[in-house]
Amino acid sequence: MTALPTRTPARRTPARIRSAQTRAAWILVIPFLVIFAAFFIVPLVYSAYLSLYTSQLVGGEVFSGLANYIRALADPSFWGGLSRVALFLLVQVPIMLVASIFFALALDSGRVRGGKVVRLLIFVPYAVPSVVAALMWGYLYGTDFGLITQVLQAVGLPAPNLLSAHDVLGSTMNIVCWEFIGYNMIILYAALRSVPDDIYEAAEIDGAGQWRIAWSIKIPAIRQAIILTIIFSIIGSFQLFNEPNLLFNIAPNAIGTDFTPNLYAYNLAFRSQEINYAAAIAFLLGIVIMIVSFVVQTLTNRKERQA
Repeated sequence: MTALPTRTPARRTPARIRSAQTRAAWILVIPFLVIFAAFFIVPLVYSAYLSLYTSQLVGGEVFSGLANYIRALADPSFWGGLSRVALFLLVQVPIMLVASIFFALALDSGRVRGGKVVRLLIFVPYAVPSVVAALMWGYLYGTDFGLITQVLQAVGLPAPNLLSAHDVLGSTMNIVCWEFIGYNMIILYAALRSVPDDIYEAAEIDGAGQWRIAWSIKIPAIRQAIILTIIFSIIGSFQLFNEPNLLFNIAPNAIGTDFTPNLYAYNLAFRSQEINYAAAIAFLLGIVIMIVSFVVQTLTNRKERQA
């Protein structure tokens, strides 16, 4: 009885393997590309289209070219809001990042008791939606029934009006710091955990203390993570919207409709029905964000190469 010849499976050539991998990659990527185009690219292109037109009572939508952008560049409300977020950026971001770096270094040192619980407590405010955080702090700031006012009055101290036109920007800074210190701390703490312990042990053998190790080893080792948090903070500062929008309902006399560029564009589009002009404001704000982020990243990378 003769044995039947067995069929050996055909070997797949490297070219066929690469082709199959390419097809699988496209199958996995295409759903994301479709959603990205539908919810980001298409609205962005449509907004750019709207910004080039002007709505008129007679004639409807009329092509106006760069007229909306020229109007925005001469609009004191746009520049006023931009100057406020610039001040917000220069004051709030350094305070927030210094606090985040301090907490990350403290937790990484291993000398904080209950480090996991402390890390969770610092991060929890980021898990609170910004709408809830703004409303909560808005009522804490209240001059009539706010907790801060009641505590100060109970000890015989005058209560400041934290929702006045003079102090509301600082109050907004406090809310954003409370929300995002934990988020930035987690990014920096994760970067610190990736640094080899051998470096710290060698420094301790050489007689370096904890502060010296933190300043000369840990902070330079997480420079890229610090740059990342700076870029995120710059973008977030210029896009400030939720906090002033909600505080506007509590303190309308302190926060105007043009408090920030994002809030100004929102009110133009949905209250004044100037959609075309609002689109131009939004695009100008995006250009400012890109320029500032590019300049900061370029300067930091240049300093790193020179170091």
